[in-house]
Amino acid sequence: NKAEQYLQSKQESDRPYPLIITIEEAHRFLDPAIAKSTIFGTIAREMRKFFVTLLIVDQRPSGIDNEIMSQIGTRITALINDEKDIDAIFTGVSGAQGLKSVLAKLDSKQQALVLGHAVPMPVVVRTRPYDQKFYEEIGDPDWGEKSDEEILVAAKAAQMDLGF
Repeated sequence: NKAEQYLQSKQESDRPYPLIITIEEAHRFLDPAIAKSTIFGTIAREMRKFFVTLLIVDQRPSGIDNEIMSQIGTRITALINDEKDIDAIFTGVSGAQGLKSVLAKLDSKQQALVLGHAVPMPVVVRTRPYDQKFYEEIGDPDWGEKSDEEILVAAKAAQMDLGF
């Protein structure tokens, strides 16, 4: 496979393309009873060696296998009230008690706690409001109305985002 070839050769031309797999309602696929026997469980435990990122989305993190929860590198968590879910979020996290109090004080609609590899220390972020400006900025532009130069700039930015 491409990942093994790259790890042996260290040639940039062999480097695999980054891959992100998103699992919504993750507890249905990563439940402790089935996580070891599903492909999603295998990916969650061994993803780094295959250059894969797993994005786990769930409102019930307590239903996800503890081994998998301990493998999560970056966590983005909005307000959660269930004690079992709160404990699951902080599986394998040092300073969890202090972070639990931060989590309990989040604005339920516009704040999230980010912690892990992506940030040097846990931080609370404010999300953008879902207003008209938001939808205009993230919307799919009419590429037929764009000039060749604008399309080329957008394509180069997309390539950089993907690591090309």
